[in-house]
Amino acid sequence: MSPLIRTIGLLSCAWLGAVASPLAAQAPALAPDSLAPAAAAPAPAADEVPALKFSGYAGASYTYSTHPDGRTIVGRLYDRFHDSFVLNAFKLTVEHPFVATKMSAGFRADLLFGQNAVLLKSSGFDIGTNGDLEQLYVVLNFPTSSGNGVQFKFGKMVTLLGLEVIEDVANPNWSVGNQFNFVENLTSTGLELDLKLSSAVDIELRVDNGWDRLVVPDGHKSFMGRIGLVGGSTSLGVIGYAGNQQPDISAVRYGVQALLNQKFGKASLWVQADYGKEKANINLPDPTQDAAWWGLGLWLASDLSPNANLAVRGDYVNDTNGFRTSAFLGFPASAGEAHKLWSLTGTLNLKSWGGALVRPELLYDHSNLAVFDGETSQFTVALGVSYVY
Repeated sequence: MSPLIRTIGLLSCAWLGAVASPLAAQAPALAPDSLAPAAAAPAPAADEVPALKFSGYAGASYTYSTHPDGRTIVGRLYDRFHDSFVLNAFKLTVEHPFVATKMSAGFRADLLFGQNAVLLKSSGFDIGTNGDLEQLYVVLNFPTSSGNGVQFKFGKMVTLLGLEVIEDVANPNWSVGNQFNFVENLTSTGLELDLKLSSAVDIELRVDNGWDRLVVPDGHKSFMGRIGLVGGSTSLGVIGYAGNQQPDISAVRYGVQALLNQKFGKASLWVQADYGKEKANINLPDPTQDAAWWGLGLWLASDLSPNANLAVRGDYVNDTNGFRTSAFLGFPASAGEAHKLWSLTGTLNLKSWGGALVRPELLYDHSNLAVFDGETSQFTVALGVSYVY
């Protein structure tokens, strides 16, 4: 690590500690409590008439990196523009909830505009360079004796994978980590079955057109399933997926993820482990070999006061064949060489302005390759400001 990076890191950590240290009281964490991805709001009671609901958020940011490649911060997503003020996102959600205790239906539509949408959109549908129809699905509910109902969703939905979601205001940190960027999909279009077997067990099963695409030319389908287990202050989500993700090529991609959450006092700890593999095909850096990757992430979030939360993330991704990182987010095209990435992130979440969320953040990236403008590491300072409505 260069003296400049070391000095900036020490000064920034000291600044973060100085801001956080006077905050003694604690309150509920900002980070999501559930291991499930963002979903429809709880259904109203049987005698309650569902109303059309509107929600969303707006966000902007500024980011500075010690080793940008021109104006680009390599390997980053929301924070990919160096020394720039960015209009990240304007999110609008329109939702009509279903009623779980009777035959009913609902829908949800999520529209996202801003510079985040440029890299988040699925193939096969376009509402403009800086716009994306993140979700659009209809829900059919069939009542059960438990009162939870069984739901079928038809349309475009966010992935079942990962702790971090597209909406940064729902994540422990403002930026997203390497697992979100390189080992998970964002959305899929298809059919999903949701059922809650008990207060401790829920299941989601999905068949779709594949990762991040609305249509598929060859008819190949992909499969994803999740089981969630909850007991006291501990919850566990296990997800598996399989399917041909390369159009017109019969090469299966499959993998598994485990996501554990443990709450203790006013803090929450998450651990996420990923493993994935794709069979040899012409689209891999080395078409003669299967590609494999794995990752491990840890998040710790704790409230420092009713208006402040501190979240720390550490993550590691081993892209053993260079497939998942090749020619993406500023990384060079891979020739089959292993790419190992890790990062450390600290985010202070400040909520002193009503619906506004102010998030200074410090992030350190390291790679086994000299991919950060000829260096193996970079240090990034960012400020994200959002308003949730």
